Amino acid sequence: MMRNIYFTLREWKNNKRFVLIKGAGDKAFCAGGYLLDPKYKLLEFIKYHYPIYAIIGSYAIPYIALIDGIVMGAGVGLSIHGRYRVATERTVFAMPEAKIGLFPDAGTTYFLPRLTGRLGWFLGLTGHRLKGPDTVKLGIATHYCKSENLKDLEDDLLRCSNESDIKAALDKFHIDDRSEFTLAPVLEKINYCFSADTMEEILSRLEKDGSKWAEDTTDTLLKMSPTSLKITLKLFDLGQRMSLPKCLQMEYRVCFNCIVNDDSDFYKGVKALLIDKGGAKWNPPTVAEVSEQHRDDHFSMLQQELDLKNKL
Repeated sequence: MMRNIYFTLREWKNNKRFVLIKGAGDKAFCAGGYLLDPKYKLLEFIKYHYPIYAIIGSYAIPYIALIDGIVMGAGVGLSIHGRYRVATERTVFAMPEAKIGLFPDAGTTYFLPRLTGRLGWFLGLTGHRLKGPDTVKLGIATHYCKSENLKDLEDDLLRCSNESDIKAALDKFHIDDRSEFTLAPVLEKINYCFSADTMEEILSRLEKDGSKWAEDTTDTLLKMSPTSLKITLKLFDLGQRMSLPKCLQMEYRVCFNCIVNDDSDFYKGVKALLIDKGGAKWNPPTVAEVSEQHRDDHFSMLQQELDLKNKL
């Protein structure tokens, strides 16, 4: 599927008025790729996975994503890099990849660090879920529409002949939600705890905070792959100063290294989550035991990146 999306988007960027993308079912916009695929299929998937988001991010024509339902992993990449992103009350946004021994990718190493304060780091490290109104408040979505009105919005959009018409249609169905951002009460804590330079210090600040929120956040982090947490922190620290294509190249490099290594936490995480339905036995088992060398090995340059550069 990703191969088809890649070539279709390349073709359409020069001969269509706009692109409109939505989920095929009624539960999700897109919840990510199929994690139980064999290694060769996973490597084929990521060969197109990252270049797709570079195309979307550079689209000259309007790209509109109707984000109704769950949006995770590849679904996030297929939406956040587009010009217009429409959330609904059914939208559930999250990047929980550290729970399966991976890291937030799909261009989120570019997008999330650019959110206000340290919210991007918090979302990427914890996999915290956001609902529709919150995604608009953070800028993850650009518009908010009732799910029941999406069909009418889509019909209006399909009649649009220019971008002014598109903006008018989106504004017509947009709801100005005045509810408080759900993370507002702990925003100061997030900004302080997740501004630390290391995972060890983040956990230390949470421990010293001692609040119920801090305890729950610590419990969440301790379920994640320690290696993934340290990889994610470095990716976000680097990504906040890099272009989208450079971030995608970096993500490809790290993801490739996770997939080709049979002893990677990725395989432990997928097995635990989807097969054993229990907790994974991470290696190394704690954040303190993840050396800088072990983390940095995942960032090693690949020969395959030459192929990727030709697609970005």
